[in-house]
Amino acid sequence: MSDPRQQLADHLRFYGELGVSGVGARERSSVPGDGAGAVPGTSTRSAPGSAPASRPVGVSGAELLAAVKTEIGADCSRCKLHAQGRKQVVFGVGNPDADLMFVGEAPGADEDIQGIPFVGRAGQLLTKMIEAINLRREDVYIANVIKCRPPGNRNPEPDEIAQCEPFLFQQIDAIRPRVIVALGSFAAKTLLRSEESISRLRGRVYDFHGAQLIPTFHPSFLLRSPDRKRDAWEDLKKARALLTAAVTPRE
Repeated sequence: MSDPRQQLADHLRFYGELGVSGVGARERSSVPGDGAGAVPGTSTRSAPGSAPASRPVGVSGAELLAAVKTEIGADCSRCKLHAQGRKQVVFGVGNPDADLMFVGEAPGADEDIQGIPFVGRAGQLLTKMIEAINLRREDVYIANVIKCRPPGNRNPEPDEIAQCEPFLFQQIDAIRPRVIVALGSFAAKTLLRSEESISRLRGRVYDFHGAQLIPTFHPSFLLRSPDRKRDAWEDLKKARALLTAAVTPRE
């Protein structure tokens, strides 16, 4: 078992990297849910697929996800990526009833080998980001727009998105998260049907597919540009605030 003192030191070091000068009453006071009001910087702008699908009575999120995974198949050949060097389909991982879902772009080399999204250096940073808002990786659900690694980690192409994106929406319908965090320009622009940069999209909250969507920087970008971690922290605080404010029981 990890040393609790070392865990605390690691958390404090990460908060420092985010630019947080103190973690305590000041940070907690910004979280709504106790009459503090709405989250600053939110928007009610609608996005495609804003109407949530109803979960069939008596069917769990885990069962629906299993059905989606079966539908995709272990050796999907719907687009050209199956013949361009990918090792396996990287479906998604986490709590099938999660209130918070993270959506990235596509698997990288480490993910393609292990079959799990966000397990490389960027994934390690994402885990720290999740822990920074007092959650564990197993509390959330993590998936990508594209389920197979594009060669050379290039951006997914329109025909690949057209084949794979419907499965992402099925995952969202199965999980029914309250909040979705879109990691990086590609995920945010794809989900919001926008051509704006991630710098312009972030800082707001969008109604999306029955959830509230928060665009933020991809962890791999934060590794290259650590000066933007403070911005990512502000986005994560919005996610935490929305989760804390959501007191209505789920059906």
